[in-house]
Amino acid sequence: MVSIPAQPYDYELPSLDRVALVIIDMQRDFLESGGFGEVLGNEIGQLRQIVPTVRQILDTFRDRGLSIFHTLEGHQSDLSDCPPSKLKRGKSQLKIGDLGKMGRILILGEPGNEIIPELQPLPNEVVIPKPGKGAFYQTNLRSCLQQQGITHLIFTGVTTEVCVQTTMREANDRGYECLLVEDATASYFPKFKQSTLEMIRAQGGIVGWTTTSNQIIQALSLDRDLEGKITTNNRASV
Repeated sequence: MVSIPAQPYDYELPSLDRVALVIIDMQRDFLESGGFGEVLGNEIGQLRQIVPTVRQILDTFRDRGLSIFHTLEGHQSDLSDCPPSKLKRGKSQLKIGDLGKMGRILILGEPGNEIIPELQPLPNEVVIPKPGKGAFYQTNLRSCLQQQGITHLIFTGVTTEVCVQTTMREANDRGYECLLVEDATASYFPKFKQSTLEMIRAQGGIVGWTTTSNQIIQALSLDRDLEGKITTNNRASV
């Protein structure tokens, strides 16, 4: 059992083979200059700040050999999977499917739709393309989690109040125990992020828990140290 200090109370992992890291939509279109986020008038620096922290958690999970999932918000080139309301909403100078500085906006396979270089998935990590805000809507995420026996999900990524929160609520309704990493998620609007953190952990964790990256990394490091001591002691007793 691994216990991670969190709000509203400690988050407990029954076994590390039951937990997965979920990195939501860390895409060039949202985090790089000329992408969809900037076109909409947002300050991308708010999102860029979390990249080193997300990478640190990603490296920790990779080092432990734990399950990792990345999501990509994107659509087929003919937009057949894009709801009309999503396509038309916003009245910005560019909309989904239009040609931007990094290719067609939010179209799968376009340069802007790729995960940023700092967080590029490894071949053994699962990438979930998603047409909606939530990662369970019209995707195979749930079946992938079931195949691996995952019951606990640790969330990072963007944006806190939209795709991250939506996915956490979907996961919560499906019985998953959800933990959001406060300094590894971001919004273009900091007050929206803060409100989301408070909503998630309200009423005894109505949606889930929140914690910091240091708490997760320390907990996993302590578990590794304990595992090493047990292995050493067992060898010494043989």
